[in-house]
Amino acid sequence: MKKYILFAITALVMLAATTPAPAAKQKKGFIGIEGPNLVKPNGERLFIVGTNLGNWLNPEGYMFGFSKTNSAWMIDLLFKEAIGPDETARFWQDFKDNYITRDDIAFIAGTGANTIRLPFNYKLFTDEDYMGLSSQQDGFKRVDQVVKWCREFGLYLILDMHDCPGSQTGDNIDDGYGYPWLFESEKSQRLFCDIWQRIARHYKDEPVILGYELMNEPIAHYFENKEELNAKLEPLYKRAVKAIRQEDRNHIVLLGGARWNSDFYMFTDWAFDDKIMYTCHRYGGDATAQAINDYISFRDKTQLPMYMGEIGHNTDKWQADFAKVMRDNNIGYTFWPYKKLDGSCMMGIQRPEQWDSVVVRYSETNRTTYKDFREARPDQALFRQQLRQFIENCRFEHCNQQAGYILSMGLKPAPVHQ
Repeated sequence: MKKYILFAITALVMLAATTPAPAAKQKKGFIGIEGPNLVKPNGERLFIVGTNLGNWLNPEGYMFGFSKTNSAWMIDLLFKEAIGPDETARFWQDFKDNYITRDDIAFIAGTGANTIRLPFNYKLFTDEDYMGLSSQQDGFKRVDQVVKWCREFGLYLILDMHDCPGSQTGDNIDDGYGYPWLFESEKSQRLFCDIWQRIARHYKDEPVILGYELMNEPIAHYFENKEELNAKLEPLYKRAVKAIRQEDRNHIVLLGGARWNSDFYMFTDWAFDDKIMYTCHRYGGDATAQAINDYISFRDKTQLPMYMGEIGHNTDKWQADFAKVMRDNNIGYTFWPYKKLDGSCMMGIQRPEQWDSVVVRYSETNRTTYKDFREARPDQALFRQQLRQFIENCRFEHCNQQAGYILSMGLKPAPVHQ
């Protein structure tokens, strides 16, 4: 009898070990995938229309009117040279507090948008020196606030790691050092996966978040070994998705192609996860379906959703024509960016009166040596005053609504004061 019981127990253990676990069901409240479509919890199709909160948590030089000083670390260094580290840290704190507020999110919702893409620098989730902090970074605090506002105004949120450990692009947009070292650094890849796992753990039960976009515009085309780098993209995506799925089975993961999110030929296994979609970008070219034929073909081949994460910086007519092309071809979109200096966005920031003659001029000078710093440094009080004025001008109530731009997105101008 004892032998029989032991045999039965052994058989049950072996059966449990070899029987596959049932597939995880889509949890109620989260955006799901049905073929090439996104679906809401009530079964309705979701077609993404919205904007990007660029420059806020990943500063870019051109949005400040700079050309040579074009990445976050360069901007930070520029300000530290001009007014010192304490005043620079104060500027970044004020910048983060004022550039995007509840009023901005309310306005975006008021235009008829349904989705916001939030670019961020990985350093917001480390103890590295970034935007005035070198410990106790405030990444979760900032994103939590946007999640709260999006919930209040009925918007979905895509989290976009725009700047990855080691840098993923090899140009100024990744805040790195001119090469996609991420794909050659095991340490950076571990950190990349660890940050995404922590983000997934934090937001696994948050239905406001549509999905996690693992990296922005990986692997520029400048490098002779770009094909070798491209071959490493899908394996790293799989590694990061595996880390995310240890914490979160609810959210979609978004994967972008190489060369400015334009090439998808390096992807061969789109069935490795059941909540995957792809994301493309397009600036310029013909405003016709032919211009995005590669994206459409890849979408049709994979039978997974394709989403235009960035588009814009063109005439209102071009943008309106292209928005129609995307609607006709079931490719949702978020225009870039929501806010920047001057225009070509939803809300334009007015230049402070002496911005060009003081701040921009210093950013364009030769600052190679300490002698250069001393000779080119502008009046510190005047420089600080211009930065304070920029903070004031970037506040929602002082920005200029770009009605033509908004209409070109397929949205409508909204009341400025909520």
